Amino acid sequence: MRETAKVGAMLIAGMVLLLGAAAPVAQAEDGKAVFQKNCVACHGAAGKGDGPAAKALKPPPGDFATTLKSTGDADIAKLIKEGGKPVGKNHPAFGAKLSDEQITALVQYVKELAAK
Repeated sequence: MRETAKVGAMLIAGMVLLLGAAAPVAQAEDGKAVFQKNCVACHGAAGKGDGPAAKALKPPPGDFATTLKSTGDADIAKLIKEGGKPVGKNHPAFGAKLSDEQITALVQYVKELAAK
């Protein structure tokens, strides 16, 4: 009976690890929808800072690959939620519009764009 319990516990632990590893991927997919709805106009589809509204912004949004290269998740989330001036640029606050879950998902997607 103990062997059966050990095997069951090992299976559950394996499933938790597997599902946990899939979480950032799922978050990034959810974040993509949030990004397309709220961010593309300024940041562009690839996060290069070349969205249609970017030309009217002074200074224009930066390229995620350079502006977020060494920025941690918590700092990106804070910027999205509270707004601010990363790397000398203004960014509006989205904390009243987006849930914490949406912001977390958005951070994962933005990091994917920055890595490309």
